[in-house]
Amino acid sequence: METPGRIAATPDALDFTVENVETALHQLYYDPNIENKNLAQKWLMQAQVSPQAWQFCWALLSPEKVPEIQYFGASALHTKISRYWSDIPTDQYESLKSQLFSQIACFSSGSKMVLTRLCVALASLALNTMPEAWPGAVAEMVRVFQEDGGGVDGRARCLALLELLTVLPEEFQTSRLPQYRKGQVRGALGREWGSVCPLLQQLLRRTDSPGAVKARVLRCLSSWVLLDVPLSESEGLVHDCFSALPDPELFDTAVEAIVNAISQPDSQRYVNTLLKLVPQVLALQEQLREAVQNGDMETCHGICRIVVTLGENHSRTLLEQVDHWQSFLALVNMIMFCTGIPGHYPVNETTSSLTLTFWYTLQDEIMSFESDKQAVYLQVYRPVYFQLVDVLLHKAQFPSDQEYASWSSDEKEQFRIYRVDISDTLMYVYEMLGSELLSNLYDKLGRLLTNAEQPTSWQHTEALLYGFQSIAETIDVNYSDVIPGLIGLIPRININNVQLADTVMFTIGALAEWLADHPVMLSSVLPLVLQALGNPDLSVSSVSTLKKICRECKYDLPQYATNIVAVSQEVLIKQIHKTSQCMWLMQALGFLLSALPVEDILRNLHSLITPYIQQLEKLADETPNPSNKLAIIHILGLLSNLFTTLDISKQDDESADGSAPPVKTAPPPPGPNPVVVVLQQVFALIQTVLSKWLNDSQVVEAVCAIFEKSVKTLLHDFAPMVSQLSEMLGQMYSTIPQASALDLTRQMVHIFASETDHFPPIKALFELVTSVTLSIFQQGPQTEARFVLV
Repeated sequence: METPGRIAATPDALDFTVENVETALHQLYYDPNIENKNLAQKWLMQAQVSPQAWQFCWALLSPEKVPEIQYFGASALHTKISRYWSDIPTDQYESLKSQLFSQIACFSSGSKMVLTRLCVALASLALNTMPEAWPGAVAEMVRVFQEDGGGVDGRARCLALLELLTVLPEEFQTSRLPQYRKGQVRGALGREWGSVCPLLQQLLRRTDSPGAVKARVLRCLSSWVLLDVPLSESEGLVHDCFSALPDPELFDTAVEAIVNAISQPDSQRYVNTLLKLVPQVLALQEQLREAVQNGDMETCHGICRIVVTLGENHSRTLLEQVDHWQSFLALVNMIMFCTGIPGHYPVNETTSSLTLTFWYTLQDEIMSFESDKQAVYLQVYRPVYFQLVDVLLHKAQFPSDQEYASWSSDEKEQFRIYRVDISDTLMYVYEMLGSELLSNLYDKLGRLLTNAEQPTSWQHTEALLYGFQSIAETIDVNYSDVIPGLIGLIPRININNVQLADTVMFTIGALAEWLADHPVMLSSVLPLVLQALGNPDLSVSSVSTLKKICRECKYDLPQYATNIVAVSQEVLIKQIHKTSQCMWLMQALGFLLSALPVEDILRNLHSLITPYIQQLEKLADETPNPSNKLAIIHILGLLSNLFTTLDISKQDDESADGSAPPVKTAPPPPGPNPVVVVLQQVFALIQTVLSKWLNDSQVVEAVCAIFEKSVKTLLHDFAPMVSQLSEMLGQMYSTIPQASALDLTRQMVHIFASETDHFPPIKALFELVTSVTLSIFQQGPQTEARFVLV
């Protein structure tokens, strides 16, 4: 076979003939060279929109051509009709329609992908001509394909018609029709439903209809209901869809059709139809239970989608039908069964996650009723929501250690996200159940931990604690009378598992504000946190919990300060934690030290940072290289995070990262600020580091961060450093201008420019920075490249 030539990338090669198109398609599909493929694709895109496309597209549909070539011809037809409709003379509409009908008939027994593209092309023509130029378009399509097909067998014609009817609404959804035309065409399509519905019903109800035909009917129904076909008009077909659910071949398409029909926004108007659907959904319970017993996840998933869609979209409508309250309650209980479906998500089941939004929706609807009506509904549904809490906590339980170890990292991550979703749901449910929910959880945990006769799994204990944590993280539980008992129970927990230990830590952290109001209980939990600090597997939970305790309870921690600092120093020296947790730990120590007397702060600071200063001195003497760069940035980061939160003045803390400035409520003690004392001691060392690393933007940024965070925290207490820092900043910026130095200058100007004592150095710094910056931009782009923007 002769190898076709290649398409050149020159304008004179744009000769869009049948032969050239075939050559380009061969090049696109079979040429191993990616550049040649790209050239061919670009050329074919130009061919598809060219005037010559009208000539070559029909030729490419010839029966002797291969499907890839025929497909391109059909796609070119669709492109011309959908995007260049105005180019087609009105007197050619009929002949174009006839040709498309003819081609669809020919391909009804041919390539499925070509048939679909031809159907989409005819659908586009119909949308552009209805209702004026082609009134009753759908009725004509049905009539044409029901007539004798000239040798094409009836089943093939039927499938082709169903394909055409299916793509028509889909093409409407994606069409480029002007807005005014969209409204006209939508109305016309709505009127055509009367021609489609009887056909679909007839085909679906005939006992001799092949499975492929019924599946296509269901797809067609799915497509049409998205046009907001009134639910009352599709009621019979939706009923037929339920009848199709026992057929495994039709199950997925039947589910899709039912879900699409009952989730349309307009469907809530048809109350009687919705009430008829409830018993049909409830009748699926036996099929659902069988699927659960057989481990048929797909069937469970599909039936759950149906029941949740009905409940989620129509909760209010069905709640308001008070004469039918029992059937709706049965529907709610069916959704509860789906929530608590046996097995661990996502390995044994993937269904339960679909139900969580429903519980939000139902609660919102109940709580939105006026108080008298709401009280009646709460009497019925509060017990349901208490049951929901039990179900959710059961679903949140970890599997056995052996099973969990066999899960992939992706499955573990999905399970983690699933537990977060459960946590959010529990937090929301608390708004309905209130303090009784906490009492309920506490009673269960107490019985679990005090029952010596019945051994308990760590998973059960962990799940109950997780419930407490979920609520305490976002809800103010300070008034709750069960928290003291919970704090008392925590030391009784046999922590023999990382997941359980993590949840214990996070639960303690969630109760940090409560501990600040009840400091006598700190002695019960602080030893657990300090012990966990030494476990790298508990890095995130233990460090974040210590940080919360030090932030919320700092004025109650001085008696524990020596121990906290010692344990923290030990884990920092052993490098147990990753960089981000080390930074959090330094922030925690900053909060802790803030509440100590100044002499104790200085003593602890000396003990804490001296090893790092010594290490930094050694690194500053070394020749710069990537390894010591990382070590320098790490040490500077530790210092800046420590100084972010170390503030000896009484204040209302807004944020631990300094993103919002703290509000001072009392003056600091007399004498120099401990942070300033330390900065003055290490200032010469920092200058030495800068002298070797001034051209490295990351090191410069780390240096500037120490001062910037200190300035933000100390505000005017930073005053003793203004003169020497202004001088250093000026030297830095004059040598190599960098964005981090500019940001620090802005902060200094903002705080100290209005103070007479500090105006001269701030003014000199501002003038120097302005002058250097202007000169950079005046000298043009090449000089601007020196400006290192981080």
